[in-house]
Amino acid sequence: MKKILPLILAVALLFSACSARPAKLDTEEFKTNYKFVFVHGLSGWGSYDFQNKFMKYWGMQNGDLMKYLNAQGFDCYAASVAPQGSAWDRACELYAQLTGTVVDYGKEHSERCNHDRYGTDFTKKPLIDKWDAENKINLLGHSFGGATVRMLAELMANGSKAEQEATTDGSVSPLFTGGKADWIYSITALAAPMNGTTAYDIDSEEQLGTDSKSKRYDFLSKMMSAGTKEKDDGRAAYDNANYDMLIDNALKFNENTKTLENVYWFSFPCSSTVMPDDADFYVPEEDITEPLFMKPSMLMGKFTETTPGGFVVDESWLENDGLVNTVSAKAPIGAPQKEYEEGDSESGIWYVMPTYHGDHMSLQGGLTKKNDVTDFYTEHLTRINML
Repeated sequence: MKKILPLILAVALLFSACSARPAKLDTEEFKTNYKFVFVHGLSGWGSYDFQNKFMKYWGMQNGDLMKYLNAQGFDCYAASVAPQGSAWDRACELYAQLTGTVVDYGKEHSERCNHDRYGTDFTKKPLIDKWDAENKINLLGHSFGGATVRMLAELMANGSKAEQEATTDGSVSPLFTGGKADWIYSITALAAPMNGTTAYDIDSEEQLGTDSKSKRYDFLSKMMSAGTKEKDDGRAAYDNANYDMLIDNALKFNENTKTLENVYWFSFPCSSTVMPDDADFYVPEEDITEPLFMKPSMLMGKFTETTPGGFVVDESWLENDGLVNTVSAKAPIGAPQKEYEEGDSESGIWYVMPTYHGDHMSLQGGLTKKNDVTDFYTEHLTRINML
């Protein structure tokens, strides 16, 4: 640990930068200004985590994004959930943070998946001060954070019949009783593998590797890949993020996760690849793609298959952001969806926003390649507040 911390601090000092802070926005025309809760992806962290003190997940290369947005008049928070946890476990952790309660993974789930039912106690330090139908929240999930917030929304709305039936002693968590769909105002999925990703179907042990000779890239590669390892605590092999992101499993997840009619839905797919002239595959754009993602991006750019479940991954899946297929980040297959047009304001439908020109980490502010996302989030949060 003593050797690792100086390396992490060095990376933070090398890559972190602060942006100029313009004057606060005029928020008087906002129709709402509910809290915004940001949920990190695989290998990520939030405000409860130690590493967030010296390297922000949100605004990693462009300064503290939460601080910036709060200074603009928005009310923003960065949640912390298990880096490699399943969508179910992460949703339970997020719920406990938002309600200031003890994490309850559910009696049925914890017994079936062979892990403790209860987790961290957030009663003394909740993420936000109040959450109910009058004090709604907006959820933004990056990468696997997209599955996390969708799972939370499903449980809030419809609960879990399995948990209700298994918990006969009156201790069932309110998360599993449903009836709270109106506690959520909007959901935004950022580069989220909503239909899975071929990065987990390509048989390669070096998907997160890099050919760079730089020690800092090598360190970041190890840091990111370490966060994707499954928890070795005896739990069921399917109770982790890697399992949930396999295409067949993601499609099954979609079948059990509704697009709630009262919620506003947005998705931002990313792309950092191009198709060369006279080619039928995609290659990464080196100037905007992290060295960490060059190899998986090249593999994904030419990979097609038929999954074990029979789903055909065709050429439409070749474009990618280095870790997620662009088409997969648009909307769950079969869900109501349309390309966003300025002024659209209908709930219960996925608005697919224009594809963002950047790699998988670009909407965080970049991993090693600085990307200014302050205007991006100011514009989108304003869009939500004007619905």
